[in-house]
Amino acid sequence: MLIKRRPGWAMKEQDATPEAVFAERRRLVKAIAAGPILAPAILAALAGRADAFTPEPDPSAGLYPFKRNPRYTLDRAITPEEDVETYNNYYEFGSQKDIWRAAQAVKLRPWTIKIDGMVAKPKTVDIDTLLKQMPLEERLYRHRCVEAWSIAVPWSGFALKSFVDFAEPLSSAQYIVFQTFQDPGIAPGQREFWYPWPYIEGLTMAEATNELAFIATGLYGKPMLKQNGAPLRLVVPWKYGFKSAKAFIRVSFTDKRPKTFWETIDSHEYGFWANVNPQVPHPRWSQAMERVIGTNERVPTQIFNGYGAYVADIYKDLKNERLFA
Repeated sequence: MLIKRRPGWAMKEQDATPEAVFAERRRLVKAIAAGPILAPAILAALAGRADAFTPEPDPSAGLYPFKRNPRYTLDRAITPEEDVETYNNYYEFGSQKDIWRAAQAVKLRPWTIKIDGMVAKPKTVDIDTLLKQMPLEERLYRHRCVEAWSIAVPWSGFALKSFVDFAEPLSSAQYIVFQTFQDPGIAPGQREFWYPWPYIEGLTMAEATNELAFIATGLYGKPMLKQNGAPLRLVVPWKYGFKSAKAFIRVSFTDKRPKTFWETIDSHEYGFWANVNPQVPHPRWSQAMERVIGTNERVPTQIFNGYGAYVADIYKDLKNERLFA
């Protein structure tokens, strides 16, 4: 899903040592110098284990696990937790899948969400206050990446519709827009000038108030990890994964369709709607099959990622829209 335009003299990204790897090597050297008492941590880091880092304490940890909503079930096994924690797209921290180390630089508190645009009253709310006001639950969802891989995840959080009700948008609002954090000091990907930062994503109000649309604050019965989009991320399981904006700090309501991050980069390959359809290939690869992370099994992709019964009616009158790009 990467599109870059570089000058001819620039080093190819695959030829450079990733910043996270460089930092990890330095950390290991220091640990080794400190003596054998740190040997277990050294071995864990060398093995690439996600638990090599001590997680930042999360004030909301006592709320988990949330009660599972039985309405949302899976047709496959839940993906092993370690795979979901160490195989991530998060372009703020780089274009490789092993960005989980670099993502530890995110500071989870204080964290506030600004709500503005076409609302009754603009407001700012901190994450912990928001959690106290939302109906919390766990849902099992499939997740399908545009790169043709998939996972099955137990997300913890609350319905996006509950957040919309909290925000009190005006009846004239037609879209909801998510803007993620921007801090090039900790996020090396945001120093790359060819990307249109900050990351912007959007939904129509009909999509945002559909029962499937979800804001996740955790997974696997625990608070969200940084590499997975902590402290909160959008989850829209009938769309390709790049629609699920991570670590957002601003939600705006508008009557104008937003130009989203990947659409701005290349609208031919990544459109606004981005609904999953096995019959509509990406310009550079087929979407007919998907690779299941954890097993590497290849299985057929389903229209709307299998959620057509919930969402197909949203699009029945949009005959002239490119719904599946």
